[in-house]
This record gives sequence, C-alpha cells and structure tokens, in this order.
Amino acid sequence: MVIPKSRGLLLALILAPFFSCTLARRGQDVHCGACRALVDEMEWEISQVDPKKTIQKGSFRINPDGSQSIVEVPYARTEAHLMELLENVCENMKAYGEKTDPETHRKVYVRVLSRDGKKMDASNANIDRQVISDLKFTCERIVEEYEDELIEFFSRESENVKDRLCSKRTDLCDHAVHISHDEL
Repeated sequence: MVIPKSRGLLLALILAPFFSCTLARRGQDVHCGACRALVDEMEWEISQVDPKKTIQKGSFRINPDGSQSIVEVPYARTEAHLMELLENVCENMKAYGEKTDPETHRKVYVRVLSRDGKKMDASNANIDRQVISDLKFTCERIVEEYEDELIEFFSRESENVKDRLCSKRTDLCDHAVHISHDEL
C-alpha cells in the first residue's frame, strides 16, 4: 500500500509527539536508573572498606606549641575515598539489565550479575550492549555533573540516599518518587 505524501506527512505529524514523548520518557528512565544504580554501587563499595583502615587528616604544619593538628579518621567516606570510588563506579553498570515495570511500564535497571560475577535471575531483562552502554554513559555524566552532591551525600551516613539524591536534590527521578522539593 502506498500512502500519498500528504497523508504520510499527516501521519508523521500525528505520531511525532508520541515518539518524542516515548524518547523523553526513556531518557528519564535511564537517568533515574543510572542514579539509583550508582547509589547502590557506592553504598556497597563503602561497606566493603575495613573499618580499621584510617587516613591522616589535618595540617602537617607545626603549631606554636610544637604539636601538629593531625588526626586519624576512618578512610571510608573521606573525600579521598569517595573520589577514588567515583572514578570507577560506572564500570559496574555492566552488571545491570533493563526491565519494564509491569505496572508503570517504565524502564527499571536491575543487577543481573552478582558481585562475584555469577549470573542472577535475568528473566525479562534486556542486557544488550546498547542498554549497558547507555546506562554507563549516563552514570558517567551524573558523576561529572553532580560530583559535589555525591561527595556531600556519601561523606556522611544517611538514610534514603537514593530518594534524597536522585529525586530531591537532582530531579533525576522526579517522575518516580513524588517528594516535596524543600531544601536539604
């Protein structure tokens, strides 16, 4: 069947908002999924640090009384530790797959490889290269754009980091969690 040019143009004009809305929604989903996966990965990496591991912090200058203002603090959650984690955390996105939530029809990202590299339940998960590439690229952009916020949130233990960081502070998951946007 051949569609006359005028009807083809009309069909394109009718369908264009639908496709642009679908692409925008996919963009929101991947940004939210990358943020939430990034938080999971950071929290797991922080939990793996030996609590006995410390780092010296303070001034190495000698005070007038001959002492130095150096203290030993736990390494986990220091700026040095967090910067180190942020350099490589997006590599972990290769362990994720994309699923469609049956209720909301939104894309969600779930771990399909365990931390020791074994396959987990990946039923109904899309784990093709494009999904992994999009998630990793988006994660890297989030780290670049929100580095200060990430360091601020992870430098101290707090609850609901996913919701507070990904929804309240950055609006990356604004569609997923409806939380009032007051100052933190």
